[in-house]
Amino acid sequence: MIEVINLSKEFVLNRQQRKELNTLEKTALAVDNISFKCEPGRVFSLLGPNGAGKTTTLRMLSTIFKPTSGTIKIAGIDAVSNSQEARKKIGFLTGSTGLYARLTPNELIQYFADLYGVSKKDLEERKERLYTLLDMKEFQNKRIGKLSTGMKQKVSICRTMIHDPEVVVFDEPTSGLDVITAENIIKLILDCKQQGKTVIFSSHIMSEVDLLCDDLAIIHKGKLLFSGTMSTFKENMKAENLTAEFIRIVHESQNA
Repeated sequence: MIEVINLSKEFVLNRQQRKELNTLEKTALAVDNISFKCEPGRVFSLLGPNGAGKTTTLRMLSTIFKPTSGTIKIAGIDAVSNSQEARKKIGFLTGSTGLYARLTPNELIQYFADLYGVSKKDLEERKERLYTLLDMKEFQNKRIGKLSTGMKQKVSICRTMIHDPEVVVFDEPTSGLDVITAENIIKLILDCKQQGKTVIFSSHIMSEVDLLCDDLAIIHKGKLLFSGTMSTFKENMKAENLTAEFIRIVHESQNA
């Protein structure tokens, strides 16, 4: 489970950043006092336009950023005061994750399994399941630097999941990928749900949200505009489809 209570993140702006943003303010509030809960065995989607605060929020959940204020609990652990223990429960996938180009997928996965203290038996069982699910067996011994973008993303997914985390965080997991690789990621998310894991992901692709999402939140300019179940969202839609309703809510907040 993920519990977020009154979470905020403020960044200090340097002179160049103030110039780029055309502001005299010395700080920027990226996330503004948001609260939501993600339940085990359900998929939670965080939606918002570029710059809304999605990635900042997910990085706080993953203990990469420390919040300015508020509470984050990951599987019952306070992720702010006890980030090291919380991190053991988390798998975090982002498109900007760096991989070691000189290693093979097998070598990289072994390295991360060792970091998490995964036993040899568990490693082999999890590799077999993940490599089959992601169709990785053909390139498991090739150098990562020689792999395609889609293949590298599969390696990143396997690295994310090899310690069998209770909580999985996906930041734009299918962005820029081919259809087949994106489908593999969707299968993985559904597999995580079946296993009773807590899954949160951000996406710009509303068809994915509609397919996968049990609960969702909409964030814009750091503020939470909606948080609830997908069924409640659909029941109260004023527009004709999910994309149009999302745009309507964001525009309405700008004009408020």
